[in-house]
Formats: sequence, structure tokens, C-alpha cells
Amino acid sequence: MNLLLLEPEDLIESNIAVIRGHRLQHILDVHRAQPGDRLKAGLLNGKMGQAEILTLDRQQATLRLELNEPAPDGLPLILVLALPRPKMLRRCLRMVAELGIKRLYLIHSFRVEKSYWQSPLLSAGEIHRTLREGLEQAKDTRLPQVEIRKRFKPFVEDELPGLLAGRLGLVAHPYAGSAGNPALSSERPALICVGPEGGFIPYEVEKLLAAGCSPLDLGERIYRVETFLPLLVGRLFH
Repeated sequence: MNLLLLEPEDLIESNIAVIRGHRLQHILDVHRAQPGDRLKAGLLNGKMGQAEILTLDRQQATLRLELNEPAPDGLPLILVLALPRPKMLRRCLRMVAELGIKRLYLIHSFRVEKSYWQSPLLSAGEIHRTLREGLEQAKDTRLPQVEIRKRFKPFVEDELPGLLAGRLGLVAHPYAGSAGNPALSSERPALICVGPEGGFIPYEVEKLLAAGCSPLDLGERIYRVETFLPLLVGRLFH
């Protein structure tokens, strides 16, 4: 945890917060903090700065806050991700927050197992908790917006064209070969569609292209999504 991330309910005054639970354990066991120590802190969806420890014991810590720094800018990128298996979903959510992606759409696809949609990891509380872990790692306070779309065709036909307005749309698929790839530029907002294990089926690729996406092929290697995302972000926003 590189940032002590506070939520509005932690505040007992405008600049005083009380924390318990796993965050308290972290500053006790990892930081080995003492009263008077100062930690990097931020308010969820708010500013960042310093937290001075006023009191500290095994039950709670009282902090004085000096939050006057803006959160880092998010990437001008919308990620459309076919719902991965639950174990991978947790990693992907953390990675989205760490990379600074602020809009994520989890969508259905032919190769997405229907059982994945029953995962408790898709509950609002679990998504929130996992995204927080990514923010704490990356020293960010701005929570990504996560939208869930369980029907592929209505999303692609009714919503995707509007999301693509003014954006470079890409669908990650070994479709056209590297010679057909669009020019990648960090100066233009982008939207990237990433398929499930096994990729999008041809019908889905056709629908995504018809909506305004261009095919993107990063070469002969087939990457896991947790490898592909930082690779692509590095190329787009280097």
C-alpha cells in the first residue's frame, strides 16, 4: 500500500480521520508507524497529500490530514473487456486502477462462460475493494467507473458508436496483420476492445469493426490480458 486511501466516512472533522481494520494493520505491521509519523494519503476521488498520525493503538489511528495535491491524470482510454474468468478478473480490475484507466466496460462474448457472471467478484462491494487495491498501489485516488453489459449485440450496436465518437477505436484481434494496423498515437483518446480467452468469434469482430473499430495485431504472440494491457498502454501513452 503506497497510499493510505481514505473514504468520506473515515472523516470525523474536515481534516481529521480515524481508521481501523486492514489499513490500521498495514501501518502498524508494514510501516511500523508511530505517533508523529507522516504518511502519504489521499481521499477517495479527492486530493492527495500527507496524514500525520496523532494517536495510534491496536484498535484505531487518528490522523491529521493535509490534502492539497491533485490526483494524477487518468488515461484518455476506455477499455471494453470481455468478462474474464474470476481469478483473472481480480487481477484485471487491480491493473485497470494501477494503469490509470478510468472507464471500463465488462461485456459478454460467445466464449465467456455464463457461470462467470455469477461470480461474487462482480458485486459492487468486491469491485470497489479490488479497485481500491490498485489505487493504493499506484498512488491514485480517482476510482475507475465500471459498467457491466451482459448482452453483446445491444451494447455494440446501441452504445459503442457513441463511445467511439472522437476516439480511436481498436479491437485486439490478429485480423489484419501488422501491416494493416492503425497508427498508434498518444495524442488521441482511444477505446480498445479486448476479447476473452480464445478471442472474439468472427461475428463479434465484424460487429466491432462495423461499429467503428479498427483491428489491432501486436504480432504473432498471443498474450494473456494481464500482459496485453500494460503492453498496449505503453505503446499508446508512452
